[in-house]
Amino acid sequence: MRDHAPAPRHDTHGPATIGVEEEFFLVDPDTRLVVPAGPAVAARAAGDVGDRVTEEFALCQVEGRTRPCLSAHELRQELEQVRAALVAAARAEGVRLCASGTAVLQDDGPVQVAGHPRYRAGRLQYRSMMDDFAVSALHVHVHLPERELAVRTVNHLRPWLPLLIAATANSPYHRGADTGYAAWRTVIRHRFPCLGPPPYAASWQEHERLAVVIAGTEAMLDAQTPFWDLRPSPRLPTLEVRAMDVLHDLDDTVAVAVLLRALVRVAATRVQGGDPGPRWEGEVLRAACWRAARDGWSGDVFHPATGRPRPAADVAGELVTLLRPALEEAGDLREVTGLFDRLAEHGDGASRQRAWAAAGAGLATVVDRLVTVTARGTGGGGVSGRPAW
Repeated sequence: MRDHAPAPRHDTHGPATIGVEEEFFLVDPDTRLVVPAGPAVAARAAGDVGDRVTEEFALCQVEGRTRPCLSAHELRQELEQVRAALVAAARAEGVRLCASGTAVLQDDGPVQVAGHPRYRAGRLQYRSMMDDFAVSALHVHVHLPERELAVRTVNHLRPWLPLLIAATANSPYHRGADTGYAAWRTVIRHRFPCLGPPPYAASWQEHERLAVVIAGTEAMLDAQTPFWDLRPSPRLPTLEVRAMDVLHDLDDTVAVAVLLRALVRVAATRVQGGDPGPRWEGEVLRAACWRAARDGWSGDVFHPATGRPRPAADVAGELVTLLRPALEEAGDLREVTGLFDRLAEHGDGASRQRAWAAAGAGLATVVDRLVTVTARGTGGGGVSGRPAW
């Protein structure tokens, strides 16, 4: 069915630039508890990499972000450089950098938050829902400056969110307890009325209207900055994907980013051909994302075409088949198949965390291994500059 006006044209030939944001916890090397060292670590790391590091909502977190990159190699160098600056700054402040979607060990009591007006507004609006809201994400930006095209491209990406959650699940523990979930971060986020899969929107105008109406209920802080898992970025000419847990393995982060670039490219091409995308209801996708968060890579996930549960590896195989021409053209096929090979061999991040706990001294070992893997490969050199988005 082609019941929409054609989207504006966008050049989908050749790879678009991609960028990554990674959120990390800061932990005490002795107690392994998260500690409120974010502002000090960010300020120190900024001496090396400037505004590619920043504070986060919770004082126990810090964020690193890359510049726009054209290739997987360039992105890896950027990630290595930013992680290296954060690892060194953390050590200088007597703490360690830790990539996990939720805090493995944490003191009781509300999360200490930064003094930014937006953070204070969140605390006022959502109240006790914010008490344990400290979660670390991987956000991927794909250059797509035309907002009309970006909104319609989101419609094609929505059904793939459960697979993305399953493949990047890296938060089984929360405040010293095994949650029984693979991606507890997703569960924490989905308690909020406007975090999770975005609604289907046939146009940028409809997207804006939905955001304004929802913001009017006070379920969203403001209409200009929705926190849906997929969105045209409010500040950059990109389509932003926000569903994933932060990953401790840098190679996995690179692979997810180039996978999403190919998916955005293929979806945008379909939009320009008049394909409006599947109209899966928001309730269906939230339920499918919940199951993916519970079971991770080892379970069945929502099939984007049929809606029926299928093994995650099978759905991933169909996605690679769909994206193969775009991945091969960009030189990214090996990166993506490597990601799924590692998932087949070792499982998702949650499975690895549980294996470390079983083989070592419990959750202290989990934190130590996360710290070690987060810092692995952070000796990369500099990266030539690239203009901003």
